[in-house]
Amino acid sequence: MTFPLSRRQFLHAGAAAPLLFASTSTADEPKTPAPSERLTLGFIGLGVQNRGHLGGFLGMKDVQVLAVCDVVAERALYAKQMAEKKYSEGKKGQYKGCDAYADFRKILDRKDIDAVVIATPDHWHAIPCILAANAKKDIYCEKPLTHNIAEGRRIVDAVAKNKVIFQTGSQQRSEFDNRFRLAVELVRNGRIGKLKTIRIGVGGPAKPCDLPTQPLPDWIDWDAWLGPAPERGFNEILCPKGIHNHFPAWRAYQEFAGGQVADMGAHHFDIAQWALDMDNSGPVEIIPPEKGDKGLKFVYANGVEMIHGGEADCVFVGEHGTIRASRGKLESDPAEIVKTPIGEKEWHCYPSTNHKRNWVECVRSRKQTICPPEVGHRSATVCHLGNIGYRLRKHLRWDPVKERFDDAEANKLTRREPRAKWKLVS
Repeated sequence: MTFPLSRRQFLHAGAAAPLLFASTSTADEPKTPAPSERLTLGFIGLGVQNRGHLGGFLGMKDVQVLAVCDVVAERALYAKQMAEKKYSEGKKGQYKGCDAYADFRKILDRKDIDAVVIATPDHWHAIPCILAANAKKDIYCEKPLTHNIAEGRRIVDAVAKNKVIFQTGSQQRSEFDNRFRLAVELVRNGRIGKLKTIRIGVGGPAKPCDLPTQPLPDWIDWDAWLGPAPERGFNEILCPKGIHNHFPAWRAYQEFAGGQVADMGAHHFDIAQWALDMDNSGPVEIIPPEKGDKGLKFVYANGVEMIHGGEADCVFVGEHGTIRASRGKLESDPAEIVKTPIGEKEWHCYPSTNHKRNWVECVRSRKQTICPPEVGHRSATVCHLGNIGYRLRKHLRWDPVKERFDDAEANKLTRREPRAKWKLVS
């Protein structure tokens, strides 16, 4: 794999640009815990999502951020300054111990970095994950785990081969006041009787990218941003200039992501998989509507139907009641269902109330995280199956063991050949 990144965007950043490649550490390190006891991190991709993660990890005393990376110089410089400002608090002088790079492989080459946090556009998840695993770095990667199904299996295999600790960024398993976790426990402990139907209220599938080509600015290495995706011209809708606080629209286009089916869907379908006890499996049939971007059905071997569409919730319908879970509420009909405590001897979810801390603690203990790569891969696969169903508009049968369809056209969509310069050989 080659990654010929230009330095022009860093030069464009002005007088501060040389700081991006400085490697200094003049300020005193935090007194507690000892430096040898801190988990050292590198950040790959510094858009709004990973900037938020960066702030969270900077607040942990047992973590030290040593490097950041982005193909947009301004973002990398901003993240570097975030880290150094935080580590300078309460100290004499200015801390200068966070480096910034254009090429993420610079981070992977560093022996002093234990783990990486990846929050790039979806089409750029698999390559850094696989290379990080091969470099023996522990990994936190945002959801959806992959751009396509084949990538997910390769990540799972690389993580297993290298025995690294991996967390998929499916935060609903750990956070939001445990609403989703309690919903899962109620369903799996039979509070609504036999589960019949699940409704997942997220937006529509991905669409082809038809954005016009704009003049290429000098603040980005566009070829590097595209990476393994098909070559096309620059458009600022895909990669907005500078530091911004919104989620860019690359996620709408099938060349780079999976639409809302795979964006918010990666969260909600993940909860459905958990409730179904399908963390290592998935549906067996995909039945799309004749037209429209809602109404596709996923059918599981136990007869449960999961329907894409409805309000922005996860709705579980059973023989004896309904449970509705979202980030802001947990409701049931009858209302008493959500008020009944889960008994000590009943089934309980893996305990976690902070997704980042769960990963950090598992890196130290070498125990499995709440959302390891197989789980992230299977939840992302549901999203990809939905997109394939909408794209082909035909009834498909899926084998979750072999990870193959009964249809040649559909099987072609489970993978994508990357551009030659980003093709992984192992």
